[in-house]
Amino acid sequence: MKFGVVVFPGSNCDRDMYDALQQDLNQEVRMLWHKDTDLSGFTTDDCIVLPGGFSYGDYLRCGAIARFSPIMQSVIRFAGEGGKVLGVCNGFQVLCESHLLPGALLRNANQQFISKNVYLRGAGDNGQALKIPIAHGEGRYYADDLTLDQLEANDQIIYRYSDENGNIIPGANPNGSFRNIAGICNATRNVFGMMPHPERACSADLGNIDGVTILNTLFINAKEKSARREAGVVNF
Repeated sequence: MKFGVVVFPGSNCDRDMYDALQQDLNQEVRMLWHKDTDLSGFTTDDCIVLPGGFSYGDYLRCGAIARFSPIMQSVIRFAGEGGKVLGVCNGFQVLCESHLLPGALLRNANQQFISKNVYLRGAGDNGQALKIPIAHGEGRYYADDLTLDQLEANDQIIYRYSDENGNIIPGANPNGSFRNIAGICNATRNVFGMMPHPERACSADLGNIDGVTILNTLFINAKEKSARREAGVVNF
């Protein structure tokens, strides 16, 4: 599986993502400048990543200007053809601004920037909370009740904030996100967005590799399982 990491003016987590994918997960990775438009080197088995940071200085609204970068038109087409797309933190904001994911990311409920480890429940957790860092000022996921109900019904909420013991409770919600939502996917399950940073939890040197679980579950192992299923090796 090949990953392409987009670099916007103001991205500051692009190299973290590159290192996590290449060095910690042994994946092929290419850096993509925001003015690039050619994604012909990627197939629908591959993944384009929109990293965290402050694209275009977060002027106007987080992710609002990046949505009009030349590469985003190609990313939107890529996603429409079934290609995998992951947006982390600012990348999640860009995906919502681009309408590749529903909802919006609003100012944190406490009106302050938050940088700390939090706990998540969701894909790949094997019944236990995953510890992943967050670092954002606008991470409060918002959508109207109809959209939230649709996300629930379609199993599109991939991660929720929990306490250390895995309990999804209001007190474990760091930013006031509706229904403790930390990450979602689209209805066709090829576009994923999340506020926590799995790339910052992929190295044993940092004392935490829960991010490896997330990236493996959503992309790398998912691709391998799909290939084995198509070959008739597994049956699920």
